[in-house]
Amino acid sequence: MLHKSTLDFLKKLKKNNNRDWFNANKKLYEDAKYDFEVFLFEMIQAIAEFDEDVSGLEPKDCMFRIYKDVRFSKDKSPYKTNLGASINKGGRKAPNAGYYVHISPSECFLASGLYMPMPDKLLAVREKIAGNPEKFKKIIGSADFKKYFKKLWMEDSLKTAPKGFPKDHPLLEYLKLKSFIADHPVKEERVLTKNYVQYSSKIFKAVKPLNDYLNDAIGA
Repeated sequence: MLHKSTLDFLKKLKKNNNRDWFNANKKLYEDAKYDFEVFLFEMIQAIAEFDEDVSGLEPKDCMFRIYKDVRFSKDKSPYKTNLGASINKGGRKAPNAGYYVHISPSECFLASGLYMPMPDKLLAVREKIAGNPEKFKKIIGSADFKKYFKKLWMEDSLKTAPKGFPKDHPLLEYLKLKSFIADHPVKEERVLTKNYVQYSSKIFKAVKPLNDYLNDAIGA
């Protein structure tokens, strides 16, 4: 389970996002990082029970750094105020669909799918959906999917039909997507429960058919 001290650290960091405070409280960060790594180890084992592609992953393969790249950002605060990890075949740097865990003072959520794929992979997914809409509709319309996710994340989308696709396609709203993400918000109280790994793995198992569909489309 994750400990309250980990979320407390993130809350303090959000109020004191500067190098002096961070360096003076490095022990708090190291404790929070270790807590999250232990949680990820258990999560990987739980997911591996239904998705063998993640077998053998280590927490360090999946966990994102807390240090921000501020070169092209207006916000120059040096640290992320969340802990996040992408659990998928090849780890966080792999461009295939997988499982994402996000912990922060403002929001906690579980997500799955394909985030901002490269143009060739995005085209491959769109072609698969356009060519076999019934299978895609079955996945996002299944009882398990709708129970935890309701629908895909629709925020990142084109305004019109992508080039080469009909404007009257019955699944046009999905063909316009730039990412194929399903997310499930989680309350802080749930994150700190002893069975959060089991709870999360149950949700990830429900969305595995979507990951399989997307990975099949991009040849991952």
